Amino acid sequence: MTDGRRHIGTAERRARLALRHRLAGPARAASPEEVAASLVALHGTDPAAVHLAVAARLADPAKAVRETERALYEDGTLVRMHGMRHTVFVFPTELTAVVHASTGLAVAARERARLVKDMASAGAPDAAWLAEVEEATLAALARRGQATAAELAADEPRLREQFAYAAGKSYEGVHTVSTRLLRLLGVEGKVVRGRPLGSWTSSQFRWAPAPAHAELDVAGAQAGLLGRWLRACGPATEADLKWWTGWRVTEVRRALSAIGAREVVLDEGTGYVADGDTAPVAAPEEPWAALLPALDPTAMGWQQRDWYLDPALRPLLFDRSGNVGPTVWWNGRVVGGWAQRADGEIVWRIPEEGVRREAGSEVAAAAGRLGGLLGATRITPRFRTPLERELTA
Repeated sequence: MTDGRRHIGTAERRARLALRHRLAGPARAASPEEVAASLVALHGTDPAAVHLAVAARLADPAKAVRETERALYEDGTLVRMHGMRHTVFVFPTELTAVVHASTGLAVAARERARLVKDMASAGAPDAAWLAEVEEATLAALARRGQATAAELAADEPRLREQFAYAAGKSYEGVHTVSTRLLRLLGVEGKVVRGRPLGSWTSSQFRWAPAPAHAELDVAGAQAGLLGRWLRACGPATEADLKWWTGWRVTEVRRALSAIGAREVVLDEGTGYVADGDTAPVAAPEEPWAALLPALDPTAMGWQQRDWYLDPALRPLLFDRSGNVGPTVWWNGRVVGGWAQRADGEIVWRIPEEGVRREAGSEVAAAAGRLGGLLGATRITPRFRTPLERELTA
């Protein structure tokens, strides 16, 4: 204890991660819904990463693709939509209203204002015209159920209109109304990504109407989301919370107060856990290894990562924008990276010789499970990192 607050060290943080993120053997989940609920959100920017993140946490990883497709596109228990930090995630569908109110509303207001301003600067039609196109587009989507942008443009030809963007600047270009409007409707929670045109690795998605949800109070929704995240990822620092949510620090502090979060002492300073979550957590009895995909929610879960990631590995495993590539985990920390070669072979590198010897058989077993899942499928991370490129060269 430190001044009445409990100290939670690195070993316990790694134990919590192993169990609550479903990575240790006994903690593995039975379904994609259990995985998503345990993690709050799965990064959805890279389509294949969603299925691979699920596979790494299922008791039977061979079911990951089939069951994730079922949850997303048949049962609708998971949904791919915009969330924190203007990023696409896969959430449990019951979180739709919480995510929309807690993170989407403020971003959506800025995005609509930006689109109207960009169109006005280009001499394109005004906001009233855009509202007409929006109404017609949503009506067309409701009739079709799911549709591509091209299919919607066949119903509403004004979606094909183009306008210049940032004329005279180095990044000037031409935008199509469909691209900007559908993205805006996604941020506003009116549409979501539907089934892709190709396989589970495809990034060409159809659009679908968003699930109906209640309109929640912003502060209440923020408290609800933060409470879920702390139960999954706590302890965390205020900087971690601000980074993960994308909120202002005043909103983070308000939500922490609303849920009665408890202060603890971390090696980095003050941290927070959910109310009632201060009891010690023991490490899993058996050692464990995992091969997690690019943009995995565990690797991207905290801004301050030294407790699970050696700073020397960062230049190898992250791109210049801060996106993590495929990682190798051993007992709660990142120890290396992996990749899939053109012939389908799963290869990895663990720089520390001692860890290589200790973890080798477990990592090989995890690679075998992953290779069995992928079969003839080939994956390339959307954001490529130095080590992933080197391993596939």
